[in-house]
Amino acid sequence: MTASRPAERPAPGDEPDVLAAARGLLGAVLHGHGVSVRLTEVEAYAGPDDPASHAYRRTPRSETMFGPAGRLYLYRSYGIHLCANVVTGEPEEGQAVLLRAGEVVAGHDLARARRGGVDDVRLARGPGNLCSALGLVPADLGADLEQDPPPRLEPGTPVDPARVLSGPRVGVSLAADRPWRFWLAGEPTVSAYRRSPRAAAPGSASDPVSRR
Repeated sequence: MTASRPAERPAPGDEPDVLAAARGLLGAVLHGHGVSVRLTEVEAYAGPDDPASHAYRRTPRSETMFGPAGRLYLYRSYGIHLCANVVTGEPEEGQAVLLRAGEVVAGHDLARARRGGVDDVRLARGPGNLCSALGLVPADLGADLEQDPPPRLEPGTPVDPARVLSGPRVGVSLAADRPWRFWLAGEPTVSAYRRSPRAAAPGSASDPVSRR
């Protein structure tokens, strides 16, 4: 895991609202199809100004990101694993939070069956594994997470801000040093940090946007 520091709330207007939204999702519970997960790790993506975001170049695939907040944006990573995001901000802003990891809090047997009997701490560790454990499917794209039936998101127990850590996002090649990945300290479900081999060296002038 990369070096970390306590995550501080940005001053109003100093950073995109999606960062506050990402912090606020930690500890929330996402109810999937027969399985519920408490979120322990997320990443913020700030829309057209963020070159690591799907919204950087608006395409039909990313259209859900430009819709109402609270909708579920799903995509396949490398055409294989589904990844789940919560749309945030105002319509047309293109902001979303990637759900990276969590702790299964209900439906353990079903989650174990979906994940092939891995250790419980690994059931929803990593974006693709989280979607698999929850049983999310492409038809869930655009779901209103504030409404039944699931998938549905509900606030969890408030998290002590001192437990929220931040660091660079995993595997992105552009804007690679923005500390927009947030996780809960001490949670064994959090995934390991891996830097993209295509990313510029930290602080490199060859990737100036990475220092924003």
